[in-house]
Amino acid sequence: MFKRDKKKNFSLSNSNVKKSVINEESAVNRLPLDKTLLIIIIILGVFGLVILFSASLFSGYSDKSDAYFYVKKQLLALIFGLIVMFVLIRIDYHIFKKLSLLFLIFSIILLILVFIPGIRAEYATSYSWIVVFGKSFQVAEAVKLFLIFYLAAWVETKQDDLKVFSTGLMPFLVVMSFIGFLLLLEPDLGTFMLVFIIALSMYFVAGGNMKQLMILFLVAIIGLFFILNRAGNVDGNSNNDTGLIKDYQLTRIKCLQDPDFDKDHCYQVNQSLIAIGSGGLLGRGLGNSLQKYNYLPEVWADSIFPVIAEELGFIGALVLLFIYLFIFIKGAFIAKRAPDVYGRSLAIGISVWIFSQAFLNIGGMINLIPMTGIPLPFISAGGTSLLILLISCGILLNIGRQGIKK
Repeated sequence: MFKRDKKKNFSLSNSNVKKSVINEESAVNRLPLDKTLLIIIIILGVFGLVILFSASLFSGYSDKSDAYFYVKKQLLALIFGLIVMFVLIRIDYHIFKKLSLLFLIFSIILLILVFIPGIRAEYATSYSWIVVFGKSFQVAEAVKLFLIFYLAAWVETKQDDLKVFSTGLMPFLVVMSFIGFLLLLEPDLGTFMLVFIIALSMYFVAGGNMKQLMILFLVAIIGLFFILNRAGNVDGNSNNDTGLIKDYQLTRIKCLQDPDFDKDHCYQVNQSLIAIGSGGLLGRGLGNSLQKYNYLPEVWADSIFPVIAEELGFIGALVLLFIYLFIFIKGAFIAKRAPDVYGRSLAIGISVWIFSQAFLNIGGMINLIPMTGIPLPFISAGGTSLLILLISCGILLNIGRQGIKK
């Protein structure tokens, strides 16, 4: 009896020594905080505040009787967001894994709340906001992050089953189709596109079946063909709000094909192109945009990129594009060095989110793709968007801190 206990104690002691050695080796191989990425994120947030100050002064005064209306709200979100980001840099990202199912449930609840009168806040042509304690809250921004949390945990648990249709792609499509259906009902086609780009990227990186993804891609291409065909038959007087794809969304596609087909429906894209073109190589100078004086709609929101191009020119706009690309590349390296599938999936989801959202916004402004109405990350006015993005960056930097040297 004594010998057996002695052997067991020796075995436990030996096991603890091994674990200690592994932990020490892991600690030695861990990476320091990516200060370059941190500084770039802070610079982008401050730059966004400066550009918003320039772009929104006239609109704030004319629409809200306060020239600094948008800037003050953005400044508060930036300060609070940076504080939360620094806190999250020091908190182990694995704590979110235990809450993954709750995040999915919260996402569904939030997407349903936008349809309830008294809670929802209608803005422009969609129900994407809710009112909480008298403050508006953009549901889609939280849903993006919540969905990334859920999918990162899900692909890790399904690691060995992702290549099988019944246990991989099928349940993935069931969840995403339900989320997508709610987004299209709002309707929020831009967020719908962005969420699917993020989800498919995470699924692919986690080891999804390539053949199944290619089939899914072909189905999407066929669906896009029918949408484009329908858009070709839309005229400027169409006002059909039935179905998941509305006529005003189809006119945006029509404006992509022919910006001159209807001066009212294509007004925003044409004014955007005028602003970008008039900026030239070096721009008119910070604060000297002309299009922001009620020519360009929603200049503080999704139309802020044309003001950047007009004031800072092609060079300034190009630098901004490279900053978004830099964040994506840094995020990809963090994902590559992540200690587990969960961390890798989170990092990829966040990195693809920031870069894809910037692409969808800028692509719409230069008429490369249809306008989506989604904000330019870190720059467009919107406290919810900025706060959630900074939270995501804090998590990304924490994953980087726990990365393994390779």
